[in-house]
Amino acid sequence: MFAVDAYLAALGYTGSRDLTPETLRDLQKRHLVAIPFNNALRTDQGTQSVADADIDLDAAFASVVEKGSGGVCFELNGLFRKLLIELGFQVEHLSAGVRGPGGTFGPDLEHMLLGVRLDGDLWLVDVGFAGPGFLEPLRVGDGIQHQYGVDYQVVPQDGYFAVKRRIRDADWQDVYRFKDQARDLSEWSAAAEAAADGEDAWNWEGELVAADTVIRARSFEQGQRVLVGRRLLTVDDGRETVKVLITPEAYEEAVQRILGQVA
Repeated sequence: MFAVDAYLAALGYTGSRDLTPETLRDLQKRHLVAIPFNNALRTDQGTQSVADADIDLDAAFASVVEKGSGGVCFELNGLFRKLLIELGFQVEHLSAGVRGPGGTFGPDLEHMLLGVRLDGDLWLVDVGFAGPGFLEPLRVGDGIQHQYGVDYQVVPQDGYFAVKRRIRDADWQDVYRFKDQARDLSEWSAAAEAAADGEDAWNWEGELVAADTVIRARSFEQGQRVLVGRRLLTVDDGRETVKVLITPEAYEEAVQRILGQVA
C-alpha cells in the first residue's frame, strides 16, 4: 500500500518537507540512488509496455519501492509524482522524445518525466530515465547548471525545449526534448494502440533497441552506472568510461551492484 512515510524511509529521507527547490533536489537525488531503473520484466512487451502508464500505485509501490525491484519511467515517475503531490508540490506529467543512436529524437510520448511548478518556475524532475541524465532537478531557462562534474542546460530548440548535457572535456549533447505541455496518462495508451497498428512514427531506431534490450541503471553520489545489455557506462564526477562485460561473472556482478544486491 502506497504510504508517504514508508516511501521517504526507503529513500533515507528525514529532511524538511517544505516546498522548496532544496527539498526537491534532495528527494530526486536520493530516489535515483535508492531505487534502480530496471526494465527486465518488460522487454517481452516491446513498445506495448507504454499501455501500462496508468499504473496501480499500490501494486507498483510494493514491487518498485518496498521490494526494491525498480521499474521503468512511468512506474518510477508515476510513484514519485504521487509522493510529491502528497507532500504538497504542484506536479504534472510531461513527455519527451529521447535522442537516439543516430542523433534523431524519438516520438514525443517516448519518455515520461515530471514538471514541478514552484514559485513561478518550471522544474524538470526525472527519476525514471536510465541515463545518463541529471541527478537533481533542472530549472527551465536557468542557463548552465552544474551537477557533480557535468553541465546541463534547458534551451528552446525547434519548437521544443532541449535538455543538453556536457561531460568534462566534451561537447554538448542532447539528452531529450520536450514541450511545456501537461500530458494525460490516456495519451500513452493511445500511443500503444497506434504502435499496435504499425504506425511508423512510434517504431523508430532508438525505441526498437530500447524495447528489446535489458537496461538497468542506478545513481551514486558523484555519478551513475548504466548497463545496456552487456555495455556498462559509468559516469563519475563528469568523466565517462565504457566497458563491455564479456564474462558472465562480470555481468552478474554489475547487475547485482545496480540492483543493490551487493555493496
